Amino acid sequence: MGKVVFVTGYKAYELGIYDQKHKGIPYIKKAIKNRLQDMLEQDLEWVLITGQPGVELWAANVVFDLQEEFPELKLGVLLPFLNQEENWKEGVKEQYEEVLLQADYVEAISKKPYEGPWQLKLRNQFLVDKSDQMLILYEEEKDGSPKYSWMEAKKKQEKSNYPIIQITFWDLESLIEEEQWQDY
Repeated sequence: MGKVVFVTGYKAYELGIYDQKHKGIPYIKKAIKNRLQDMLEQDLEWVLITGQPGVELWAANVVFDLQEEFPELKLGVLLPFLNQEENWKEGVKEQYEEVLLQADYVEAISKKPYEGPWQLKLRNQFLVDKSDQMLILYEEEKDGSPKYSWMEAKKKQEKSNYPIIQITFWDLESLIEEEQWQDY
């Protein structure tokens, strides 16, 4: 495995999550935490995200929790462009700003506000290029924003050893069932 993982996945609304108290969020975080803990045993040092609401911000919270036990773990937030949060709802903006304050590294890939889709393409290329592996909550059958990061990672995987660790809806269902059985 590698020292740097790019973590991404669906935005909250793509999962039908419109509230930070949604009962599915703890399961998504647990799935991310389980995968990151496995990677920490393999010398993981950095988690990279772009700060998108949903899987990426939840992953940041998981990293902050893991840093209590693994203080050497670092979070890098590489924004696709300046002011990406400009049109987000207030609660999401607050969560995003908290993540930026706690992150070990924050930088914008494009030093301009949003101009076009080329900045998102550049973001995907940059993060896949700068990481050793990807952790993604994504299913090819359910279209959504992670598709483009997924396709970029697949290109790199064809040329080199680039592990793509996927969290699927089946993985989440299994986690939920496992927890429910433990409650009996």
